Formats: sequence, C-alpha cells, structure tokens
Amino acid sequence: MGAVTTAFTQQYQDNITQLVQQKMTKLRMTVRVDTDFTGEFKFYEQYGASTMVEKTSRNQDTPSIDPDHKRRRIGKRDFIHNVLLDKEDQLSMIVDPKSTYSESAAMAAGRQMDDVIIAAFIATAFTGKTGSVSQGFTNDASDNEIAVAASGLTQTKILTAQQVLDDNDVEDEDRFLVCTPKQINDLLKTTTVTSSDFNTVKALVQGQIDTWIGFKFVKISSNRLPVLSGTSNRGVYAYHRNAMQLAIQKEPSVRIDERKDKNYAWQVFMSLTIGATRLEEDRIVQIACSEA
Repeated sequence: MGAVTTAFTQQYQDNITQLVQQKMTKLRMTVRVDTDFTGEFKFYEQYGASTMVEKTSRNQDTPSIDPDHKRRRIGKRDFIHNVLLDKEDQLSMIVDPKSTYSESAAMAAGRQMDDVIIAAFIATAFTGKTGSVSQGFTNDASDNEIAVAASGLTQTKILTAQQVLDDNDVEDEDRFLVCTPKQINDLLKTTTVTSSDFNTVKALVQGQIDTWIGFKFVKISSNRLPVLSGTSNRGVYAYHRNAMQLAIQKEPSVRIDERKDKNYAWQVFMSLTIGATRLEEDRIVQIACSEA
C-alpha cells in the first residue's frame, strides 16, 4: 500500500496517472433502476399470472379469482470514500491531486454499485407484506441452476439458459449474460473451427460484438464476480433486466472541504446510498463454470 509520501517530488512528472482499474459501473444499465428511494426500506409491488375459469352453464354464479399480489423489499446500504491531503504534503508535490482523488472515488463508487448488484443475484431476497419472508434463489424457480458438468462456459450451457428463460415466458429483449474474460475464452476453445459460430465467438473475444444467442455479454473482472460458495467454480448469470432491481437513494456525490480539526487538511469525500434485490427467480439463471 502506497503512502502520500510517495508523491513527494524531485520534479519528474506534472500529472498523476490512475493505475489500471474498472472505471465505471458495468451493470447499472443491465438492471431496473429506481432513483426515488427514501426511508430505510422500499417495497416493489408485483402481480402473478392468473388463469381464466370456464363458464359451463347458463346463468351460473360468476366465479372470482383471488389476485396474486406479491412484493419484494430493498434495504439501503451506505458507502463512503474519504481521502485526506495534508497541506504540508501538498507543498511537496508538483501537482494538486484533489481532482485525481475525486476521479478515483467516482470509479470506486461504480465498482461498489456492481458489487451490490452481483451480491443480489443469488442472495436471499425478502418478500411478504412486511418483507419478513425469506426467498432463496432456487425457491419456486424452474431449473434456474445449470450444473458445472466439469466444463467452463459452453455454447450448450448458454443455449440451456436461453431455453430456461424461454420456458418461463421471459421476454426476448433485454437479456444479459455476466461473465469474466476466462469464460469468453472458454467459448472460443470449445467452439470448433468448422462451427458456424466460431467467427462470432472470436469477434466476441476481440470485443468487436457483444451479443450472441440472444444475450448481451457483459465482461467483468473475476475480482468482481466471485466463485460459488463451497466450490472453485465461477458463477455466471444469464438474466432479464426485470430480474434485478437497483434502488438509489443517493447518487455518488463528492465534497472537497478543508478540515479545521485536521489542521485544515483537504478532505475529498464521496458517499453513496443504494440497495439491490432479485425481483423474480424465473428471470435469472446461474451457470456454474469450472476454471480448472
């Protein structure tokens, strides 16, 4: 871990270069986003599918159907990013680093947003009138876990995920698949040169296209997409936008102030308040991928 003294100068460079890192959120645009979030919790109302009742005789009593109302709860989570710059330290630098600190904080906020969404993919969701009923990832879902089968990400697994969503009557548009670069390289290795899909997968690896088999691919670092609990397998997620809800109570915002209690050091402070939940299990599929 570097220290502020690292930036003390013998006048080598007149700017500060950000080290390699994910520079913005990659998943916010793949989920439902709500920016009208106040209070500790917010509930999202849902209504299930219903069926018609056949009329079998003249003048029979009109049947009634109980409405299938459901709801999901989101709780807020608060995050901060804070850097102090001592006035005497700044005198030893060529450049004013406050804008760099602000930029770095914004990048951290984007990554934090992705981490919250990723955690919500298979985390326990909360439903019921007061949000006190736990809803697991596999509860009431239809085959929404694709086994590892001692392989990485394959065309067959993606086709199976597509079939699961199709069987659940999930809309064809706005489907996404989140994986790491390792899984995309797996696709290239398992798709033969004679396959009609080989050139498509090659273009996917090279970043020339981002959509295949009805899914828009989102490539994210393995540092962000964790392995499945109790295994060495990576969890890859194929889902529809309406499977996930991101609620933003406070967008990332930065303040740069002098701290009187710190000998008037500059403080670069950023905060973020968000929450996320899975709205519907039938709209998301987990694909286990070996990385052996």
